[in-house]
Amino acid sequence: MRVLVVNAGSSSLKLRVLDGDDTTLANADLPAERGRFDAAAARDALGAMPAADAAGHRVVHGGERFVTATRLTPEVTAAIRELIPLAPLQQPATLRGIDLAGDLLPGTPAVACFDTAFHSTLSETARTYALPEDWRRRFGVRRFGFHGLSHAWVARRAGEMLGDRARRLVSCHLGSGASLAAIAGGVSVDTTMGFTPLEGLVMSTRSGSVDPGMLLWLQDAAGLGPAEMLDALDRNSGLLGLCGTADVHEVVVRADAGDPRARLALDVYVHRIAASAAAMAVSLDGLDAIAFTGGVGENSAEIRAAVCARLHLLGIDIDEEDNRSGSGDRRIGPSALVIASREDRTIAAEVRRLLSA
Repeated sequence: MRVLVVNAGSSSLKLRVLDGDDTTLANADLPAERGRFDAAAARDALGAMPAADAAGHRVVHGGERFVTATRLTPEVTAAIRELIPLAPLQQPATLRGIDLAGDLLPGTPAVACFDTAFHSTLSETARTYALPEDWRRRFGVRRFGFHGLSHAWVARRAGEMLGDRARRLVSCHLGSGASLAAIAGGVSVDTTMGFTPLEGLVMSTRSGSVDPGMLLWLQDAAGLGPAEMLDALDRNSGLLGLCGTADVHEVVVRADAGDPRARLALDVYVHRIAASAAAMAVSLDGLDAIAFTGGVGENSAEIRAAVCARLHLLGIDIDEEDNRSGSGDRRIGPSALVIASREDRTIAAEVRRLLSA
């Protein structure tokens, strides 16, 4: 079964056609600033690709309803649209991708594959916020977790590369959005993102976890409204808010050149990753391996080295030369891996499994 994979994210639109052996027959990566891609360019890219038997769409938030891949229908699309407030940067981009493929490929079966689904295995302990029971029952507020399609691929590849030595794995998806997952025997047991993709690590433009009391104070004392606060937390915080750029490579270069704002941004970024990785190890009752993926995780030797240097007490060591050389899936230490992100293969597998059944 040939599968067209549509991955519409907060910063890019990735299009792939995979054959039945997961060989990439065609691909196109288009910029999508704040989730908005050029529709004409996307139509041209899709039009130049070989015909597919089915389409698979990455959907960031599935809420409580969607815990497995689901055939797209008008009702399902409407339910995905209702979740926009929980992922305002990502969910509209997904819907634009669904509309685009639906217009150009009418009649082609389409499947929604949810980032939150991989984390549906979180225990009640790991997914529950210490909030009033009435809130939890009426509003369904709980931790969902994200980047599940990426973390699922990392778990699969780490198992292939290390066998049982990857049984207790911390997966580090570091890109414009970023999260960690604690994976035991291929199953997610904890993660850094929660009810929305704002919780957890410092990201390119997102704040990550902050004191909710501070947000209430800003609303009351500074008179900031919900829309203004959401825009600030989602689009103007993180590395961008700390030093004026969302580009990790630029942050590293500027920090090395002595820029104090960039140095602070880099230190805050690495501190949050390392501290959260240690927390994931606690959830796993130990740590066998760590794997880096995503645009930053795959391409920034400096970030990998800085994070692993702080995890030495957990037995994580890397080889400096291996860390700075090579490409693709590889070991950079006895228990440290770099794994190319292949959400497309996870999506294609879910599409085939659902439609074949």
